[in-house]
Amino acid sequence: MVGAVLVTLLLALYVWQVAGRAAALVGTGEPVAMVIGAGVLVLPLLVVGLVGREFLLAGTVQGMADDLAARDRLPVDDLPRSPGGRIDREAADAAFGRYRDAVDADPQSWEAWYHLAFAYDAARDRRRAREALRKAAALYRARRRG
Repeated sequence: MVGAVLVTLLLALYVWQVAGRAAALVGTGEPVAMVIGAGVLVLPLLVVGLVGREFLLAGTVQGMADDLAARDRLPVDDLPRSPGGRIDREAADAAFGRYRDAVDADPQSWEAWYHLAFAYDAARDRRRAREALRKAAALYRARRRG
């Protein structure tokens, strides 16, 4: 967590500098400089939105993990590993089916999506792992609201 905060602080410094330069360009009154400045302002806004989204996801994932831990339902990482520490691909693929079936049986279960996300991660499919984790987080937040 400390690393994430430090990187975010560095990113905030960068965004501050870029936004300052963009505001200076907009403030010149020159049409071309104003257009460039407005375009450059989009980048800091995008960065702030994306970083905020990631921190929201991290907080939600921590809440889900705490909820599962309290009920002793966290996924167990007991897959065999190579001497280098990598999860055995065949074992990960074999375990994956169980989690996929759980999602198919109950697609509105945030727990099933959470477990599927970690099964994707074990199978080294980071993109789908992240998608499944976002789906789990959305279902978790909806359940807590409703």
